[in-house]
Amino acid sequence: MNTATESGGRHRWLTDEEQRVWRAYLHATTLLEDHLDRQLQRDAGMPHVYYGLLVTLAEAPRRRLRMTELAMKSKITRSRLSHAVARLERNGWVRREECPSDKRGQFAVLTDEGAGVLRRTAPGHVAAVRQAMFERLTPDQQKALGEIMEIVAEGLQPDEAGADLPWLR
Repeated sequence: MNTATESGGRHRWLTDEEQRVWRAYLHATTLLEDHLDRQLQRDAGMPHVYYGLLVTLAEAPRRRLRMTELAMKSKITRSRLSHAVARLERNGWVRREECPSDKRGQFAVLTDEGAGVLRRTAPGHVAAVRQAMFERLTPDQQKALGEIMEIVAEGLQPDEAGADLPWLR
């Protein structure tokens, strides 16, 4: 179905090929996220999003970031980040520190214990990513997928003020 009338206007529906690509994308990303979540739960007792937070902190100067910056880099809401950091704190993998220049601000800091968990977990996670994705694609397909995803992400992350982005909610 290419067009339909609703409230007097015409809507452009997905073509059969667009529908096939869209559903393949949804199917693959859902299965990939589940695959990585199960691997990380099994190996480290954490979901994929928590692993991503630890990686982001590990790559930050002095293994620390302001909570707002961590939310932005992780592409998650501040509420979801707060919940995740609370769990990571209970595990001893992250701690919060007050921001001396802004009494309302906080830093998330990767602890030595958290860095150790990341070191132990990373090889299995990398193997899972390689097996699930990169070993199935040719180098040209990998390059094309990277370029495509960068274009999609860029289009969904506008620079203008007031954009409705997860880390601003």
